[in-house]
Amino acid sequence: MSSIRKEQLIFALKQLGNFLSQPNQALSSAIFSAKNANAWFTEEEVNRSIKALAEMLNDADLERWFEHIEVTATPKKVGLILAGNIPLVGFHDVMCVLATGNIAQIKLSSSDNKLLPFVLNQLCETLPELKTHIIYAEQLKDFDAVIATGSNNTSRYFEYYFGKVPHIIRKNRNSVAVLTGDETPTEIAVLGHDILDYFGMGCRSVSKIFIPKGYEIKNFFEPIEQYQDIINHFKYNNNYDYNKSIYLVNQQKHYDNGFLLLKEDEGLSSPLAVLYYETYENVNEVIERLKKQHEQIQCIVSNILSEDLQTLPFGQSQHPKLWDYADNVDTIAFLNGFRD
Repeated sequence: MSSIRKEQLIFALKQLGNFLSQPNQALSSAIFSAKNANAWFTEEEVNRSIKALAEMLNDADLERWFEHIEVTATPKKVGLILAGNIPLVGFHDVMCVLATGNIAQIKLSSSDNKLLPFVLNQLCETLPELKTHIIYAEQLKDFDAVIATGSNNTSRYFEYYFGKVPHIIRKNRNSVAVLTGDETPTEIAVLGHDILDYFGMGCRSVSKIFIPKGYEIKNFFEPIEQYQDIINHFKYNNNYDYNKSIYLVNQQKHYDNGFLLLKEDEGLSSPLAVLYYETYENVNEVIERLKKQHEQIQCIVSNILSEDLQTLPFGQSQHPKLWDYADNVDTIAFLNGFRD
């Protein structure tokens, strides 16, 4: 197996970013295939994911990211169990393995088994040597390390099967937003992307908001009315109707704008088409609580500036950078850490 140089990898990923940023027939066909295979992967959502990936693979960020990457001359085989909750969600893990010169043994999610192979094949068009570094497998075997993404339940099985090799095992995480009441309608409007992009199914999707006591709910609902077409998606609509029925039958207080249910709840993980909220009197208490719950939280969206809390601007939770690693575990450091 020939070794791959860092400059080759950077060039190939830059070319992939350029390819994904320009509409073409091959990409359109791949989007159509993904849409037919998974009803959640609408053309709009797949295009959203492709655009976010193209933005991630910009020249400046790739150069900066690779400054901290060592490309091994003795590749190890890294087993990858990928999620499929949103389009191309597993690409970053594959990219990290390839960027470090290792071999990606990929178990695709049945929910995203069309689009990712297409994108990786496009990468190999620029750098054919990568073809020997990509293996698709129904069952992982003969691996040197594992990165597995699943739920809190599947993580127990992952720990059992992969606990004896170097591993990253990811569980459920959710994202939250902290409002102060001083947000502009524009800020709340782009918060709608953090909540509703990909139908709210990603770990970077905001599933709960914290609002000050006395907050006018209309100040939240009115700016996000522009997202009302989401209710026309039959699967999302089914979830909305189901949860609404449950709340009505059980006489549970909630707000309803016709496409999103807002329910007061201490939990972080809300059902699909539902956004949890909690009120607070002292924002510092919210900050302290979120610090304690950091292992359950993927990202926090807020205008609050705090040395104790890393936050993202409104509308940015679905636009991670190359170095925004899932669960705040540095995948590159992990991959560089188990070599001989």
